[in-house]
Amino acid sequence: MTPLLCYKEQSFYPTVTLQPPWPQIYSGETVTVRCEIQGGEGAQWTYEWRPAKLNTPPTSSEYRITVTESDSGGYSCRGKRSFSWTKWSDTLTWSDSVTLTVSDNKPRPVLTVSPSWLSPGASVTLNCQVEHPSAGWSFYWYKAVPDLSEKSSSYELLPDGSGTAQDSYIIHGQTHTAGYVCRAGRGDPEYHTDHSQPKFVWSAGQFVSLSASLTVSPDRVQHFTSDSVSLTCEGNFTEWRVRKFSEDGRLSDCRRMMTGSTCNINTSKSDTGVYWCESGSGEFSSAVNITVQNDGNGPILVSPVHPVTEGASVSLSCSLKTQKILSNVFFYHNDKLIQNDTRGELKISAVSKSDEGFYKCQYSGRESAQSWMSVKGEQKHFMCFCK
Repeated sequence: MTPLLCYKEQSFYPTVTLQPPWPQIYSGETVTVRCEIQGGEGAQWTYEWRPAKLNTPPTSSEYRITVTESDSGGYSCRGKRSFSWTKWSDTLTWSDSVTLTVSDNKPRPVLTVSPSWLSPGASVTLNCQVEHPSAGWSFYWYKAVPDLSEKSSSYELLPDGSGTAQDSYIIHGQTHTAGYVCRAGRGDPEYHTDHSQPKFVWSAGQFVSLSASLTVSPDRVQHFTSDSVSLTCEGNFTEWRVRKFSEDGRLSDCRRMMTGSTCNINTSKSDTGVYWCESGSGEFSSAVNITVQNDGNGPILVSPVHPVTEGASVSLSCSLKTQKILSNVFFYHNDKLIQNDTRGELKISAVSKSDEGFYKCQYSGRESAQSWMSVKGEQKHFMCFCK
């Protein structure tokens, strides 16, 4: 009797892969969708795809797609050799579905700078943050250059700032106010994000004599609501704008009309922020803080806007909106009570480095906000800001 021979049908397993395998793909990026037949390498296969729009003859084992949001969805494939479809089991011939997610929202990275205010010898570190930071991004670093004709800024690539693998960039020797921007790119051809919002590092003018300067009148950090404050840009330039970085992180031009090189503000709480001048030639002034007192019955500390030169004299005082000269005022330096008597002024005859710090005053149980007084010397200089 002749024995019967049994043959087991060979199964081949289709798999869909996406390259690059990033968790989020953006409209305009290029993606390769590939069907791989496991166990069927070297054979001649005819491919069928889901979705059916990939089945335009002649069908291929892979497609390179510049994607839009309409390409989002599940992708699966199967292969045919002679008259036999690939099998995962006796009943399944399609691969598992792989999902492609495409967003029409172009990403915008977030730039941070540290420190925000310059101090002697400190480097400035820029960090560019994107969604899914491990997903193949390289980074581009720019300096923001004022363009007053367009009421905006142009961007100049920083040295060695093109396509860095690191999401940080260090600037050495920074001595003046400047704005910075970043963006990211990935893929081939390279896809770019939008530029980040500009971020600024500020100098209070304690390093060098700048060709552009900003003066504030009245010359103090703190102001009452509805005070008239003038911000004037000075230097050998014909075009100016005054810029503000507000407490909530918004960047804006002086919201009042400029009269020549002066911006006049009738103060409100929203005017609290950091201010500086930008010239039509791309020069930045030093930066100053403006703090608007929201408590109509509370005092303000009268302190200088700009750094005080070491060895010079300075007077700090406390003022109410309805009464400019007060007595029996408490003065604090870095939250330590330093004067408590009938005098209404705190006088320092020869300022030294140890006098630098936060100051505030108290009158009739009400405290002012605190402001930073900076001290600058002939060789060593220190920053000025207010919180």
